Amino acid sequence: MTCSVITGEVFARHDLCSHAECGERLTIARSGVPPGARALDPVPARIDDLMLVHVPQHVRLLQELSRGMHYIDQNTYITPESFEVALYAAGSATAAGERALDGEHCFALVRPPGHHAEPDRAMGFCLFNNIAVAAAVLLQRGDADRIAIIDWDLHHGNGTQKIFYTDNRVLFGSIHQVGIFPRSGWVDEIGTGAGRGYTLNAPLRPSATIHDYALVFEKVFCPAIKRFSPDLLMVSAGQDPLADDLRGNMKLQPEDFGVLTRLLMEAADAPIALVLEGGYGPSHGEAIRHIFRALANKPYRAATDRARPSTHHLVRSLKKVGIF
Repeated sequence: MTCSVITGEVFARHDLCSHAECGERLTIARSGVPPGARALDPVPARIDDLMLVHVPQHVRLLQELSRGMHYIDQNTYITPESFEVALYAAGSATAAGERALDGEHCFALVRPPGHHAEPDRAMGFCLFNNIAVAAAVLLQRGDADRIAIIDWDLHHGNGTQKIFYTDNRVLFGSIHQVGIFPRSGWVDEIGTGAGRGYTLNAPLRPSATIHDYALVFEKVFCPAIKRFSPDLLMVSAGQDPLADDLRGNMKLQPEDFGVLTRLLMEAADAPIALVLEGGYGPSHGEAIRHIFRALANKPYRAATDRARPSTHHLVRSLKKVGIF
């Protein structure tokens, strides 16, 4: 199965050099792309695409703020380049989903990230919710009837959850460090209305290793994906649970992201679209390299017998919620 990457210099133009979420992040992430990966050009989203998941006032506000340099909150900035770059991030996430539906694994290495952006709010370095825009566009067009989104970023994907919380066409699973920003993503957050049971949250205690992550994937996320039988699996791929990433306290190694990728590939039995979220440590590029190796069918395995008791308890709790 072929594999492609969507990226470009446009994503370095949303930049504040003193900020953790700066253009240099893209250079580190792109260092992990193998030479044989098929490179595709970024494409912009339409304004109407953004409004499938964001209220018009939010889109207009960011468009207006991008006339200058502003901090939207204490850690989210916008520059005169940012609005256009964010259009390309959302559009390229959609293009990655299209490639996966056409039979090709695709990783959209884009900036700014998106999974914290809510319908009416930019936050957590995120302006528009790239992966949510992509899923909404593909569902609206009828390219897919059911989409699963798995978020392995260090932080809970609160924006993606909020956007699809009442929607049974999207299965959303987030595994994240408990209690840190944005301080959401608890086990009892499972969706409401038609979407009840289609949200799964696995808040792990600090210092979790691949044994803990693999247990959640093997016992909860992967069985849910198989039962949901999505037309498309998308990944909010934030590599900030790496042990050398100072933004958190998780203990994943670069090769562990190959393990997570392989587990999802086997569960979905179909091409995957990945969209870059966080990742700020020196080994981020190496983690990207292992993701691509897994997509190219290199086998990765991890034992779950060394998962901590707290993770086993979490898995038992998750099995009691939702429709799966």
